[in-house]
Amino acid sequence: MVLRRSFLAAIPAGARTSVAPKTGYAPVNGLKLYYEIHGAGRPLILLHGGLGASEMFRPILPLLATHCRVIAADMQAHGRTADIDRPLTIPAMADDVAALIRYLKIDKAAIMGYSLGGLVAMRTAIQHPELVAKLLVVSAACKRDGWYPEITAGMTQLNASAAESMKQTPMYQLYARVAPKPSDWPVLLSKAGELFRKDYDYSKQVPAIKAPTLLAFGDADAVRAAHAVEFFELLGGGKKDGGWDGTGISNARLAILPGLTHYDIFSSPRFPQW
Repeated sequence: MVLRRSFLAAIPAGARTSVAPKTGYAPVNGLKLYYEIHGAGRPLILLHGGLGASEMFRPILPLLATHCRVIAADMQAHGRTADIDRPLTIPAMADDVAALIRYLKIDKAAIMGYSLGGLVAMRTAIQHPELVAKLLVVSAACKRDGWYPEITAGMTQLNASAAESMKQTPMYQLYARVAPKPSDWPVLLSKAGELFRKDYDYSKQVPAIKAPTLLAFGDADAVRAAHAVEFFELLGGGKKDGGWDGTGISNARLAILPGLTHYDIFSSPRFPQW
């Protein structure tokens, strides 16, 4: 099944919508998880990157919403979702996503996640396969050494002491604008740093993912190109010639988008048109 045809294609470039989104807070796992719903159609859960929020997708949300019912959520301690007394972990955030799907009374949803959100989306497909119709992982590595060494080094240095210097970044400016308690910025950096310093390797669980999956990266991404191929192969892709009739094509797809980096792929007009 080609994911592009199923829920990301036929979105006209430059499409816009003036309809205000429906917003709410889902009581899940002790959180009041913020979400907003744009458009109509098959449900698509949209998950942001680390230190970000659903608003980072504003440039492409109108495009996605012409074809899907987009449910953009702010994960624990990010955006409009207040933190709770719980570490940031990828499995716990995946459980939050599953609880949100159930709260909204959705049988199955496509899940698209970018960077940290891509890892959470992947873990949701692993931990709650019955809820995931399709999976799209954008600019995320299924194990820690899939990132370039300088990226993991930068992740290691993230902590509360960086809070003041990072107030000049777009990430803080977004957080300060929407967070229920902007003074918690150092807490978010501390918890995110703890998360990013932990080693992880989900390569043994990835082959068990049965949902049709698309992996997408920029050709100048923070994820190593070799790892993108390795990730794809773990899903059963790239194992053999697809054949003249396409019968050898796997259930996974791999997109390497030219001229895009980890820092602009999520807002590129090409993002929702794969």
